[in-house]
Amino acid sequence: MSISLMRNSYGKSRVRLVKVRRADGRHELTDIDVDIELEGDFDDAYTQGNNGKVLPTDTMKNTVYALAKGHPVEPIEDFGVLLAEHFLGSGHARRARIAIAEKVWSRIDAGGAPHRHAFLRAAGERRTAEISATAGEIAVVSGIADLLVLKTTGSAFSGFPRDAYTTLRETDDRILSTLMVARWRTATRDPAPTRTWESARCALLETFAEQHSLSVQHTIHALGTAVLAACPAVDELSLSLPNKHCLLVDLSPFGLSNDNEIFVPVDEPHGLIHATMKRGG
Repeated sequence: MSISLMRNSYGKSRVRLVKVRRADGRHELTDIDVDIELEGDFDDAYTQGNNGKVLPTDTMKNTVYALAKGHPVEPIEDFGVLLAEHFLGSGHARRARIAIAEKVWSRIDAGGAPHRHAFLRAAGERRTAEISATAGEIAVVSGIADLLVLKTTGSAFSGFPRDAYTTLRETDDRILSTLMVARWRTATRDPAPTRTWESARCALLETFAEQHSLSVQHTIHALGTAVLAACPAVDELSLSLPNKHCLLVDLSPFGLSNDNEIFVPVDEPHGLIHATMKRGG
């Protein structure tokens, strides 16, 4: 029987790293997870058990720590490129993929000012970067993941088709909550990825808060438009918005009314809406 090994890759996942930079009593904190994946001349390891070209994944883990010691890890896009170029230089890798997720920490306010070395975690929100590199090309995708937002009004959903299985009521006033995931590409290498990330995040939050939403689809288009307007470097943007439902509780069995006050949050099932937007026609 003839069998072909069509494609293979290997690497290290969830390499945890916290780096503290200390200067004049003020500390800066970076908290990241790094995934590494290599493609290349590794067929013999699969077909013959020959590990002569297989860089140990434990070495990959150690490389993250060693390079973090000698180089900045912010912005994460640049650190990802550094790692990708390092692993491409190992001799047997043709493509290196690096995915970095940064947990977002902010300073705790103490005594009326941001504290110099105490931080607060912003829920599950993460800044993300994905780098794919070959000998002749580097592609970078930046983004935000798990940005949990909610507004108690300014959201509606009506005018949808109904069939024999439709039970959902139309509404012109509902809670809208979602866990935003945004990923974007720039036409050329972004010289200021942190500024772009901050501008994109601000545009997402302000637009979500201010827009009168007629549907999650309506909101996702407004969010994408706002990011592209606020971030000149961004050429293409993909958004994913799961609709984290808060359902109005029926209090009528208890002789009570419910004027959009008492809700039950429901994690599953939830709606999931995607869109990709690009500059130009």
